[in-house]
Amino acid sequence: MSPLLLFIAFLGGILPACIWLFFWLLEDRCQPEPKRYILLCFVLGGLAVWPALKLEEVAIPYFSGIALLFCWAITEEVLKFAAAYFAALRWRVFDEPLDAVIYLVTAALGFSAVENMLFLFGPLEQHDVMRSVLVGDLRFMGATLLHTLASASVGITLALSYYKPAWMRRTAALLGVILAIALHTLFNFFILGKGGGATFWIFLCIWCGIVAVLLLTERIKQPSKNYC
Repeated sequence: MSPLLLFIAFLGGILPACIWLFFWLLEDRCQPEPKRYILLCFVLGGLAVWPALKLEEVAIPYFSGIALLFCWAITEEVLKFAAAYFAALRWRVFDEPLDAVIYLVTAALGFSAVENMLFLFGPLEQHDVMRSVLVGDLRFMGATLLHTLASASVGITLALSYYKPAWMRRTAALLGVILAIALHTLFNFFILGKGGGATFWIFLCIWCGIVAVLLLTERIKQPSKNYC
C-alpha cells in the first residue's frame, strides 16, 4: 500500500477515536488526568489489537456461531481492561471514582482506533473510496460506540465501588467485564447474524446505553466536593 493510502487509513482510524476521546475528557475537565497516563492508556489499548487478532484467529477452528462471537468478545474486553489496568488503574494516579471511567474509555478508544485502521486497509488497497467511506462511517457509529459503551460499563462499576472494600472492588471489576462481554457479544450477534434489519435497533440501543453511562458519570461526579 502506498504511503498516501496508509496515511488516509491512519487518519480514518485515529480521528474518530480522538473526537470521542476529546468528548470524554471534557467530563473530567475540572480535575484532568495526567496526559502521559491518558496517552499510555490509548497506546496500550491500540497495541492490544494485535494479540486480540491472534487469539481470535486461534479460536476460529474450534468455535463457530455464537460461541465464536462470545470468545471474540471475551478476548477484546479482557485485553482492553488489561490495557487500562497496567497503564493507570494499578497506580496512584487512579485516585477518584471518575478516573476508572476515563481510563477505561481511553483504552477502548485506542483499541478502536487501531481496529478501524485495519478495517480501512482492505477497501483503500482496492481503491474503493465509497466502500472506505461506508466502512469508516459504520465503524465510527457502531464499533467505536460499542467499545466505548462496553469499557465505560466496566468503569462505572469500578467507580461505584471505589470506596468499598478491596474484595467488593474486585467483584465489581469482574461483574463489569462480564457485562461488557455480554454487550459485545449481543452487538456482534445482531450485526453479523441478523443483517441490516437489526442495525437501526442495535445502534439505537447503543446510543441509549451511552446516554445512560453519561448520566451515571454525572452522578459519580456529584458526591465529590472537589469538582467545579
